[in-house]
Amino acid sequence: MTDPLRPSRRDAIAFTAGTLGAAMAFPGGTFAATIGAATTGAALVPFGATPSKRQLAWHRLEQTAFVHFTINTFTDREWGYGDEDPAIFDPKQFDADQIVAAAKAANLRGLIVTAKHHDGFCLWPSKFTKHSIASSPYKNGKGDIVGELAAACRRQGLKFGIYLSPWDRNHPDYGRPEYITFFRNQLRELLTQYGPIYEVFFDGANGGDGYYGGAREVRKIDAVPYYDWPSIIAFVHALQPMACTFDPVGADLRWVGNEEGEAGDPCWATMDDKGFTEEKGNAGVRGGAIWWPAEADVSTRYGWFWHAYEEPH
Repeated sequence: MTDPLRPSRRDAIAFTAGTLGAAMAFPGGTFAATIGAATTGAALVPFGATPSKRQLAWHRLEQTAFVHFTINTFTDREWGYGDEDPAIFDPKQFDADQIVAAAKAANLRGLIVTAKHHDGFCLWPSKFTKHSIASSPYKNGKGDIVGELAAACRRQGLKFGIYLSPWDRNHPDYGRPEYITFFRNQLRELLTQYGPIYEVFFDGANGGDGYYGGAREVRKIDAVPYYDWPSIIAFVHALQPMACTFDPVGADLRWVGNEEGEAGDPCWATMDDKGFTEEKGNAGVRGGAIWWPAEADVSTRYGWFWHAYEEPH
């Protein structure tokens, strides 16, 4: 006899050219109803933690694409240092519709793009930094990769999401209170200029060596109090009520604990409220007090960005 609380596992690995990773939803968890409700006409009563409207919409996507493309593609780095010359960002044959069509052909239902990675280079013309596509020769400084991909997703019926690195190795104020204002300003741009957003992905890598406006030093932060994640998550939900947030404690989605696409069996959508560990992130907590489902991100390459040496010769 099968365990009625055991979730059906829907594993899916996404792929694409240059580079798509995957985001995988594991819709486990527990639901129950009062005995006899179906026959007596009484209202169904959920048992335990249940998903929010935006979490339920995310579950139904099941598998989505994660596009890693930025100035790192031209520097042959995984993590840019923040001192890159925007002039080297000049893709000659970028085609947003081709990328989205590849994702759609793989039955992926959404697409997340690295709007800004740790190097701080923005794939949209942010008003708050010169380290952006507006300072590049792409379309004579008038390009907007984020906007092009958002429009292509709308045309082809995919949901659109953004990755915004909290760490910025270019910005001179990183690690200081002033940077949080800058970070929120950039987040507001992304959440108000590109239509509906289904997910905002915040990376867990924060603090270390960087360019930092020429300081070239190591800066360490205590991420939870520095960013004040509950206020950031509330900020996202105020501007995009259906956008699920990824990773920080209090977010809508949790990390599965690895980047190999390996989830526990079972992988419960519920967690306890005692903090995140990679072990708990991988398996979840059966009957846990909060609905905090796992998202598994996996690359089709050794890292996340395209590198010439990985191409077959």
